[in-house]
Amino acid sequence: MNIFTKIIAQRLQLPEQGVENTLKLLDEGCTIPFISRYRKERTGNLNEVQITLISEQNDKLKELQKRKETIVKTITEQEKMTPELERRIDTCWDSTELEDLYLPYKPKRRTRAQVAREQGLEPLAQILMLQREHNLKAAAQRFVRGDVITTTELALQGAKDIVAEQLSENSQVRNQLRAIFRRQALISSKVVKSKQDSDEAQKYRDYFDFSEPLKRCSSHRLLAMRRGEEEGILRVSISPEDEEESIYKVKRNLPPFQGSKACRQLLEEAAEDSYKRLLKPSIENEFAAWSKERADDEAIAVFAENLRQLLLSAPLGQKRVMGIDPGFRTGCKVVCLDAQGNLLHHEAIFPHPPVNHGMQAMVTVEQLLKKYRIEAIAVGNGTASRETVAFIKGCADTPPLYVVSEDGASVYSASKTAREEFPDEDVTVRGAVSIGRRLMDPLAELVKIDPKSIGVGQYQHDVDQSKLKHSLDQVVESCVNLVGVNLNTASQHLLTYVSGLGPGLAKNIVEYRKENGAFTSRAQLKKVPRLGPAAFQQCAGFLRIPDAKNPLDNSAVHPESYSVVEQMAKDCGCTISQLVGNKEQQKDIDIKRYVTQEVGLPTLTDIMHELEKPGRDPREQLEEFEFDPNVKDIEDLVEGMVLPGIVTNITNFGAFVDIGVHQDGLVHVSQLADRFVKDPTQVVKLHQHVMVRVMEVDQRRRRISLSMRNVE
Repeated sequence: MNIFTKIIAQRLQLPEQGVENTLKLLDEGCTIPFISRYRKERTGNLNEVQITLISEQNDKLKELQKRKETIVKTITEQEKMTPELERRIDTCWDSTELEDLYLPYKPKRRTRAQVAREQGLEPLAQILMLQREHNLKAAAQRFVRGDVITTTELALQGAKDIVAEQLSENSQVRNQLRAIFRRQALISSKVVKSKQDSDEAQKYRDYFDFSEPLKRCSSHRLLAMRRGEEEGILRVSISPEDEEESIYKVKRNLPPFQGSKACRQLLEEAAEDSYKRLLKPSIENEFAAWSKERADDEAIAVFAENLRQLLLSAPLGQKRVMGIDPGFRTGCKVVCLDAQGNLLHHEAIFPHPPVNHGMQAMVTVEQLLKKYRIEAIAVGNGTASRETVAFIKGCADTPPLYVVSEDGASVYSASKTAREEFPDEDVTVRGAVSIGRRLMDPLAELVKIDPKSIGVGQYQHDVDQSKLKHSLDQVVESCVNLVGVNLNTASQHLLTYVSGLGPGLAKNIVEYRKENGAFTSRAQLKKVPRLGPAAFQQCAGFLRIPDAKNPLDNSAVHPESYSVVEQMAKDCGCTISQLVGNKEQQKDIDIKRYVTQEVGLPTLTDIMHELEKPGRDPREQLEEFEFDPNVKDIEDLVEGMVLPGIVTNITNFGAFVDIGVHQDGLVHVSQLADRFVKDPTQVVKLHQHVMVRVMEVDQRRRRISLSMRNVE
C-alpha cells in the first residue's frame, strides 16, 4: 500500500482498501462516473463525491512530490543537504511546512542580510546572539573598513539584518505567528481617497471602511473586497488584532539572556524589525492566498451546485415545440422544431410597439401551431417576455406555454457549435432554437454553452479560472452520465461528455451514424473507428438505444453484466424482454444466488433497480408557471405583496427570485425559512417555484428585498 493511499485515507476518513483500489482504477484510465456506477465492489461502494475527492487529493500529492524533488535538487546543488534535512523533506506532506524547510536555502533576490554577509558581518551577528560582549562599540570597530563599512553603527545594523533574516526563516517562529493569525487576524479595507466619489466606487460603498475577523469573513465579502482592490478602489490588509503579542512571540525565540544588556537591546530591535519588515508581510501574503483559495472554493462549490441543478432541470421530452425569442423593436423570432429538435421553420413577428402588427402576428402564430402540430411553446425570459406571453395566450388553441431562461443563449448563437449546426441561419434564429430546445432537454442544450455564461455563478470571473473550469467540467460530465444519453439523437457536443469518449470519439460516432444509419445495439459501437475495448467499457453503460432489439441496451445495465440478467431470465423461465419492467417476474429473484467474485450485491441491486424501471430519467417532471398578471414592472411593487416567483440563482448569502418585473429580487439567507439556514441549497433549488413577500423596494438602485418566511 503506497504512501498516497495512507495519507488520502487518513485525510478523508475513508477505508484504505477502497482508496487504493480507486487510485488503481483512476491510473487505469477509468472515469469517475464509471468507477462510482460500475466498480462498487472494488471501491467499497464509494460514491461519486468521495471518488472525486480521492482524485483531487491524489493530484495535489503528485504536485507536492514534484515540488519536493525540485527542492532536494536545489539544496543538493548548493552542497547544503544533510541526512536529517533530507529525512524531514521526505516525510513532509504539508506544503506550508515544506516551504518553511526550504526557505533558508531558497534562491532569493539580494537581501540586506545577504549584503551584510558579503561584507563579512556574520561573526558580529554571532557576537550579538551570544550576548556576552559588553563593549559592543569596540567589537563592531573591528569590522569597520574602507568604503564599505565606514562606521560602527553600519556594522551593527548589518549584524541586526542577519539576525532579523534568521528569525524570519525559523519555522518555529513562523508557526507561532500563523497560530496568532488563525486566532485573531482581521481583514480590513479602506477606500482609496481619490476614488471614493467616482461612480464605479459606489458598488463597494459597504467596504469603504470595513473590518471583521478573517475567519468569519464570508466568501462573497472577501471576493468583493479583492475585486475592489484589483480595480484600484480599495486597499485591503490582513493583520493580527494584537500586534504587540506577535512581536513578543518573535522576541521569545531569541537565545536566552547571557548578561550583555547592549546585545539584548540590539537583538530585540532586530526581532521587531524581523516581524514588521519580513515576517508580517510574508504571513499576511500566506493568509491572503489561503483566504482567497477558501473563498474561491466556496464560490466554485455554489456555482457547481447551481450548474448541477440547472443541468438536471425537468425536461419536457420529445415534443414538437415552438421557440420564441421575444423583442420589441426587432420583433419576436419564432422557430418551429420537430420532436428531435430539428429546425422546421422560422420567421419574425411584430406584435409589440413600435411596429404593432398584432393581428398579423396572431394569424401567423395560429397557422404555425396548426401546420407543425405544436405541442408546447417556449418563450425566452428576456426583454418583452411578459408581453409576449400575454400575446400568445390571446391566440386560439395554444398548447401549454413555458417561460425559459435565456441566459447564455446569445453566447451559444454566436459560437462555433451553433455555426456548425446552423451555417445558413443568423444569430437570432439560433438563439430561438436554443430556447425551444432548452424546454425539450435542458441538459442536451446547455452543455453546448460555456458554464460561466449560463448566469448561475457568484463572482465567477474573480475565482481561480483553471479550478473553476475543472470543477464545472466534472459537474457536466457527472450530470450527462447520471441521466444517460440517447446514442441515436445525441449531438456531438453532448457525446463529448460521455464517460470514456471525448471530442474525437464523439465526432467519429456522429459520422458513423450519418453513414450507417441509427445504431441498433451497443455492440455496434465497437465498429466505430478508434473506439477500442477500453473506451467501449467506459462509455457503453451510459449510452441508450430506445428501440434496440435487446431491451438492456436502453438501460443503465452494463454490457459486461448482460449474462447475469440472461441467467436471471432463464431461471424465471422467461425472456429478457418479459423480465424487464415486470415486477411480478422480478419479485421471485433472490439476487444473492448471482453473487460471484466479479459481481457483488451493490451491482446486483443496481441491476434490479434498472430492470424495474429501465432507462428511467432521474429528473423531475416539468410544471407550468405563471407570474402575477397585475405586476409587470418594479413600479407595480408594494411592500407586503405576496407574489409567485422562480428561483434564478443561489448564492451562499441567499437566493435570487424572478417575480416578473425585469429585475430579480433577493431573498436573504435569513429570510429563506422560519428557522436558521446555514446553506440556502438546503431550502431552495434552481428554477423552483416559490411564493415570496415583498419587504423593501429601492427603485433608484433597482434592488428588491424579498422574504419566504411565513409565506403561504
